[in-house]
Amino acid sequence: MTLHLIKLCVGVDTLEELAHWQAGRLAALKKKRAKPELVHVTRHKPKRAPEILDGGSLYWVIKGQIAARQTLVDIREARSKNGPPKCGLVYSPELIPTLRRAHRPFQGWRYLDPKDAPPDARGFKGGKGLPEALCAELAELGLL
Repeated sequence: MTLHLIKLCVGVDTLEELAHWQAGRLAALKKKRAKPELVHVTRHKPKRAPEILDGGSLYWVIKGQIAARQTLVDIREARSKNGPPKCGLVYSPELIPTLRRAHRPFQGWRYLDPKDAPPDARGFKGGKGLPEALCAELAELGLL
């Protein structure tokens, strides 16, 4: 059974800002001739990793709303220079917008059951062509 993760996207206000930051990260890795992949380093490894890697995604909460997801492709050990081992969540560079859904703040990451995950915004006609800030506000009001 597939399982997802959900994570707050701290320091980012819009999907465009997240996409820009990730593109910059990939460009910097290519310039260093390192493997161009996106990795989120976290303290704890998910105990349910096999379920997550069976088609799971990392859902991003931006400004109090689930706003997008990226497919998880690997979970591996990551080391800090002088600290304890950590976990690297490797995810696809394709940022897939979702229908906005309010979500309260939390620390770290949480499991997200597929039935609780918002659907992708692809093919959804409402809000198409509207600025992201307006879509977020309409979603907060329950109108999108």
